[in-house]
Amino acid sequence: MSRIKKNKSVFTGQSKVIESEVVDISGEASSVAAQQEDDFIVLDPEKDDQDLVVPEDDSLPVLEVENDTLVERSSAKPAPAPARYDSLSAYLNEISRHPMLDKTAELEIAKRYFDEKDLQAAYQLVVSNLWLVVKIARDYERAARSMLDVIQEGNIGLMEAVKNFDPYRGVRFPSYAVWWIKAYILRFVIANWRLVKIGTTQAQRKLFFNLKKEKDRLEREGFSPEPKLLAEKLNVRESDIIEMEQRLGSPDLSVHTPLSHDSDLDLLSTLPMSQLSAEDALQKKEMQQLIHDSFEAFSQTLSERDRIIFEERLLGEEKITLNDLAERFSLSKERVRQLENRVRDKLKAFLLEKMGASIAESLEITDQD
Repeated sequence: MSRIKKNKSVFTGQSKVIESEVVDISGEASSVAAQQEDDFIVLDPEKDDQDLVVPEDDSLPVLEVENDTLVERSSAKPAPAPARYDSLSAYLNEISRHPMLDKTAELEIAKRYFDEKDLQAAYQLVVSNLWLVVKIARDYERAARSMLDVIQEGNIGLMEAVKNFDPYRGVRFPSYAVWWIKAYILRFVIANWRLVKIGTTQAQRKLFFNLKKEKDRLEREGFSPEPKLLAEKLNVRESDIIEMEQRLGSPDLSVHTPLSHDSDLDLLSTLPMSQLSAEDALQKKEMQQLIHDSFEAFSQTLSERDRIIFEERLLGEEKITLNDLAERFSLSKERVRQLENRVRDKLKAFLLEKMGASIAESLEITDQD
């Protein structure tokens, strides 16, 4: 049986010396050689103790015994995994380099931009208040998918605040800018909450941010958050509460979503067609022709002056003003208004006679200055 030492190394002077550690192996492995001649080392099986001087570059292979067979193991360590880049942390680290301004410096810089439109002064106001945008954006972190997007919208609001700030009103710039920042962030959150906008009116925007808070408050006080009670607390209509709950509680669906798992029909097939049917299109065309003929017939019953008022005040897409007509006819503005009302009354009576009450009411033309 042959014996071989494993690579357990110590340092002696300037050289690395491998201490012997006897390992029994069987078979034909009585010596081990490296591939290249410079590294060719033969271990004498007759000697138990052999000290090998290893070059400083540690180029010898590392040997292991695996299943009674010598194998070479790479001594190179795996490269460490690259650190994950956090864009938000990098941004926060970047804005921390810009110090906040004290009251005196802030007022001086704001006046310089307000009076001289110095862009460098505007830049100083913006970068020294980027921390304020981050602070406000944190309040909307749950409502946004990307914190950096919220911060970006807040930065736009900050720049608008710089553009509109008046330093002579005695208000600190951050106190003024906070409202611009919030306005831009709120607009962004509402517009990107869903694919379809859900806060298109003032009442809907109010419900979007306050409905859940008010429901949680009522539940903590022991009340059932019914739509009627919520409408009273938030000073909105009950129908607005129901509509907003449906919008917030229902996910966005594609029109190509199947109606059921075993059906070929989708939601698009259930939507009404935007195009009119052949019968409706024909009826609409006939009605338009009837209205056109009725207006033509009515125009023939008017005097020249009344016809001008009718065509340019009641029918024209770009309506002429009462002042222009008063100058053309050498009349007062109030007299022209009286003539217009008289033409309107004549038109209503004419349509009632020719087309009926329902159509005449739908075509009634309102008074416009």
